Amino acid sequence: MSLTFSACGQQSNDGTYSYKSPSRDGIGKVYMDREIASVMSFDGVDWLERNSRTTEENTNLAIKKLPITKNSVVADVGAGSGFYAFRIAKRVPEGKVYAVEIQDDAIKYLVEKSKSLNLNNVQVLKGSIKSTGLPDSSIDLLIMVDVYHELEFPMEYLQSIKRALKPTGKLLLLEYKAEDPAVEIKAAHKMSVKQVQRELSANGFRMVQQGSFLPLQHFLVFEKQESANIKRK
Repeated sequence: MSLTFSACGQQSNDGTYSYKSPSRDGIGKVYMDREIASVMSFDGVDWLERNSRTTEENTNLAIKKLPITKNSVVADVGAGSGFYAFRIAKRVPEGKVYAVEIQDDAIKYLVEKSKSLNLNNVQVLKGSIKSTGLPDSSIDLLIMVDVYHELEFPMEYLQSIKRALKPTGKLLLLEYKAEDPAVEIKAAHKMSVKQVQRELSANGFRMVQQGSFLPLQHFLVFEKQESANIKRK
């Protein structure tokens, strides 16, 4: 997303978003006092698939802690290379995993890798900047791994997630810890628990688990509250 100088300091028509000069790692669009981060290009696939990731992030533990059963329907939104999606698929042999992406090169990669792994319970799905593209009331668990902070339309996207979740469905966000300076990730690509709660609660979600067992990331589980009033800012 590019912004002209004249857009700086302005707000969207409904007041949901405001705009400023983009920072080095942001897009200049602000939601609830947080500048939305720029999207990582799929050119970074090697970083997603790096050999050290399992140890650095303890991904095995994260997957073990997922609130799922063998027949759960899971959506990995912003699936990237499928690092999580393909591993989760093995935990839901009688269920299904949607690998949702918006970048065409990522989608091509996911389709080809799914075939090579012979994982028949993985479906690759193209979403949009405002919608998951998932069927309504179909998902037991929707996960976003280091993705939420890059959503260009977080309010609209969270409403799409609510529609996709079953009544008892849950949303899991893994986000690099903004509170920990030892986590060597760019500031725009980290989030604090306080900010996540602020944005999610404003969109009708209630946090039901705050996991602190991962070395670099928050493990935050939410459920939807249908009666919540949506706050614009």
